Amino acid sequence: MTLSNIIVRFFLLFSLIGIVSAQLSSTFYAKTCPNALSTIKSEIVSAVNKEPRMGASLLRLHFHDCFVQGCDASVLLDDTSSFTGEKSAGPNANSIRGFDVIDTIKSKVESSCPGVVSCADILTVAARDSVVALGGAGWSVPLGRRDSTTASFSSANSDLPGPSSSLSSLISSFSNKGFTAKEMVALSGS
Repeated sequence: MTLSNIIVRFFLLFSLIGIVSAQLSSTFYAKTCPNALSTIKSEIVSAVNKEPRMGASLLRLHFHDCFVQGCDASVLLDDTSSFTGEKSAGPNANSIRGFDVIDTIKSKVESSCPGVVSCADILTVAARDSVVALGGAGWSVPLGRRDSTTASFSSANSDLPGPSSSLSSLISSFSNKGFTAKEMVALSGS
């Protein structure tokens, strides 16, 4: 299995976690926000051209979102009076970035289609478009996710592997999410 196939499998698996009963479709916004995907792509190409590392950062941001509660954009939520967000969890603090790119995309999409496109879909498409902008394979992204209204600091700390995790801990973490050790190595090196 090639690295591109593993990355595509990763996104397809996580795109479906927690939303199996939802009716996802790659054409979900075709009528309600027809420029959404082109707006996301344009902003990603611009961001990656300015700073090529941003592509990897957005892919990692998406991974950190999906590995905790599914691909629900919970990683984007700031702390509130009712919960502590995932941004400040150990594996995320001073580690994940790209929030500004996602904020810019959301602002541009909202200006043409207010209240239509979810942050969860923006983050997922941005990750795919980042891979493509860096020369990787593209794939069809099922759309129609809903954004989380809460985040889990404790789940981010327990579910995301830390930088000092042992090999057995890493294998276990990825296995719990349906990945083999080989796929874990490929994703870790991507």
